[in-house]
Amino acid sequence: MKQWLATAFLVILLGLVIFTTLSEKDEGEQQKSSANQEAGMVAPNAPDGLKVGEQAPDFSLNTLNGETVQLSDYRGKKVFLNYWATWCPPCRDEMPEIQSFHEDYGDEVVILAVNGTGTEKKIEDVDQFVREGGYTFPILLDEELKINQTYQILSIPTTYFIGTDGVIQEPRIVGPMTYEMMEKKKDALK
Repeated sequence: MKQWLATAFLVILLGLVIFTTLSEKDEGEQQKSSANQEAGMVAPNAPDGLKVGEQAPDFSLNTLNGETVQLSDYRGKKVFLNYWATWCPPCRDEMPEIQSFHEDYGDEVVILAVNGTGTEKKIEDVDQFVREGGYTFPILLDEELKINQTYQILSIPTTYFIGTDGVIQEPRIVGPMTYEMMEKKKDALK
């Protein structure tokens, strides 16, 4: 009888540990999802993002230099629309690759690097990161996270590939790009 009670007690204890662990994990994922939505890093009800064949939504943003840039200004050119933040390690990792690509193919492809400025601690962090990295492609500031919402950015970095006709012509890349990936996307755009 004592053995049976001890076994039952251990089974109940093990069940409580498993239940508590799973509950904490689920609660943590819900809190993370809510925090990402509040930060604007997850677009609600937008699991798939914009699709190939859709017209790229036009927008107007300021650059770090204070200039105003509008996507439609680049109609007739191939555009890589890259969404990133300074606090994002994969974003930081891909920036030198983007710079090298820009130096080699800047006359063929416009890089518009849209910073999720609304998620940054301060705008000076963006400026310092760009200066220290020597990045020369346009850095646009999404201070109100409108582009994040419009382009249904689920995680960063995310890059959309827009053809000369202003249409998204290639599937977006979620995650860091390599130089070789960018070359393939460049060649695929019309």
